[in-house]
Amino acid sequence: MSENRQNRRYPQNLQGVLQLAVEAGSAAEGPAPAEPMSEERKTWLREALSDICKGQMDEVEHMKQSLAVLQKDEPNEKEQDGEEDREEDEEDERESAFEMLSELCENLDNARDLMILGGLELCVSRYLCHVQSGLRWRAAQLLASCAQNMPQVQEYLLKIDVLPKLLQLTDSDPNPTVRVKALYAVSCLVREQEAGLQAFVAHDGFSVLMRGMQSENEKVRTKSAFLLLNLLTSNPEHKETVVSMGMVQQLVSVLRAPHSPFHEHVLGALCCLVEDFPQGLEDCRNPSLGLEELLKQRAKELQGKEESQEELDFCERLRVLCFNEQQTDDVGMDR
Repeated sequence: MSENRQNRRYPQNLQGVLQLAVEAGSAAEGPAPAEPMSEERKTWLREALSDICKGQMDEVEHMKQSLAVLQKDEPNEKEQDGEEDREEDEEDERESAFEMLSELCENLDNARDLMILGGLELCVSRYLCHVQSGLRWRAAQLLASCAQNMPQVQEYLLKIDVLPKLLQLTDSDPNPTVRVKALYAVSCLVREQEAGLQAFVAHDGFSVLMRGMQSENEKVRTKSAFLLLNLLTSNPEHKETVVSMGMVQQLVSVLRAPHSPFHEHVLGALCCLVEDFPQGLEDCRNPSLGLEELLKQRAKELQGKEESQEELDFCERLRVLCFNEQQTDDVGMDR
């Protein structure tokens, strides 16, 4: 019987406990047994809970060890002279520490613990602006991992004013990976998070997305367009802000560039801007943009391509919204 207990796999964190409880509840189909719990069952439960607590404590210790690495003082210029190998080793050690923390913080309990231990503040104050790009993007990735689906962490990060730093990295960091990871962190702070969205608007975040869609990096373009589409779909009250900054004209300009899969999100954003919003519709109908002819040509190019069906659907929908209704209006005026 002791061998049977050794072969059992116990959950190593609180999420595992929840999963165990769900599975146990699903398995219980009949009425609860009237007999008291056996000593063997009590022993198994005590061992299981002990292992769970031990596993959680082990993870906290791993986080503390990783933070100790990241908290080490940076070598000064004198120490750097002639010690390039040591500097590279220390950078590798820091990168490994970030990777360990990112893996551990996929568990929401660990993300909260890292916040309490001061790890998030350390990321923001020291590593988002670090000279080594490998440490900058790993810091941004860790912030994103902790903030995703975690309102408590989101509120804390917004309180320490991380959003402007992330937007600046997204907008102007010379390393494309840093820009992509910073934008990912921005997304985790503003989607379905009202305070984050308000801060995003206040710091001209829509302009950052506009410039991102004009980036030379495909991932930055794609993620910028996708976030714009998501924000407009979920928060139509910001259409006026976006249209007033010339977003319609910029999006059409993006569509005139060589075709790219992210144009699907651009067309989706344009559909959002014309639906139930007269100014967006008027901007799209401006003859100087030549949007009607562009949409006809794009639809012709996409016909028969299964992988482009959603883009084609957006293309046809935008054409109908903007120009079929306009033709109906013109006929009515002629009569």
